[in-house]
Amino acid sequence: MRIFKAPRMTAVDSEAVVKEARQLIAKKVEHPARRAFLQRSLTLGGLSLLTGCSISDDSHVEAVLSKISRFNDRVQGLIFSPTQLAETYPASMITRPFPFNAYYGEDEVREVDGESYRLEVTGLVADKRRWTLPELRAMPQHEQITRHICVEGWSAIGRWGGVRFADFLRHVGADTTARYVGFKCADDYYTSIDMATALHPQTLLALTYDGEVLPPKYGFPMKLRMPTKLGYKNPKHIQALFVSNTYSGGYWEDQGYNWFGGS
Repeated sequence: MRIFKAPRMTAVDSEAVVKEARQLIAKKVEHPARRAFLQRSLTLGGLSLLTGCSISDDSHVEAVLSKISRFNDRVQGLIFSPTQLAETYPASMITRPFPFNAYYGEDEVREVDGESYRLEVTGLVADKRRWTLPELRAMPQHEQITRHICVEGWSAIGRWGGVRFADFLRHVGADTTARYVGFKCADDYYTSIDMATALHPQTLLALTYDGEVLPPKYGFPMKLRMPTKLGYKNPKHIQALFVSNTYSGGYWEDQGYNWFGGS
């Protein structure tokens, strides 16, 4: 058996290098949420991956950050438990009003016609027909009161109801050995998640908020609600989903955010 030994950082002031790297991130990364996320990710443990990497200019900083992000994805995927539940809360702890959050202002919320809405399902699934809202609402519904955690540092507790995504995927004959499920949305947002999270019992195709039809500002006609993921992994106004073995990234992920996005 070969024993792998991490490279030793001899003659290097590790604390100073980490401090310098964080300063470079602060200067070179424009979006504050991504900057904070990457600065938190850069630890002495993560630095051991980067021995021999230059962090002296923009291109090298980007390469280093990408390496850290890919490492974080692998680690989070390995430690994720498909059976461990996120904490739930009593109704008395619901955050009122629940905050609006998107990459645009609340006055730009997309309006989707529920009457003509059809959910497109493609990829590695047996049943590729389009789904109406009445058909989705006719499936067994489940509720949860869970915490939404934003990468920007705030959190809020909300009450969500809808179809367990695992039930839906099995109903349409999805290949649950596939690696990814991707989403396209009416507000031009897009993202993708790992299959283990898609099958988690708390992952919902959310159709209601606080016992009422999902309001437009929270994602009407449907959003993906995953209390095991950070907020940017929870797409709203979902129009299409696809099961695939091909990585398809995401709106923020393609700008450098961590892909796994575990909370």
